Amino acid sequence: MDTGSHFALLLIGQPTLRRRLKLAVLAALDQRISTRFTITGMAPVDTVAYVRHHLKLAGRSDPLFSDDAITAIHQTSRGYPRAVNNLAVASLIATYAADKAIVDLSAAQSAITENAE
Repeated sequence: MDTGSHFALLLIGQPTLRRRLKLAVLAALDQRISTRFTITGMAPVDTVAYVRHHLKLAGRSDPLFSDDAITAIHQTSRGYPRAVNNLAVASLIATYAADKAIVDLSAAQSAITENAE
């Protein structure tokens, strides 16, 4: 039966998928996975470029995030794009709520604290 049945399956998910595959009930499936790949977070310089690129796409050419705010966002998100996005948006909201023009470290820390809860 194995010689005539060719089947390929891609499992794509968050890090929790890898942990779930290690459960005893999924051991048979885990043993049949031949190739694994994990995307790592961006480097600090890539996070800066990533945020600037998104701001450029949104029509903003001048700096909107201070360097220390982006550093805090990068360190907390470990460079994972989804986490960077979430923290950047929350930082923008905190900046707007504080009636400021630039996302500074205090706005980023406020976003980090809010997302940790």
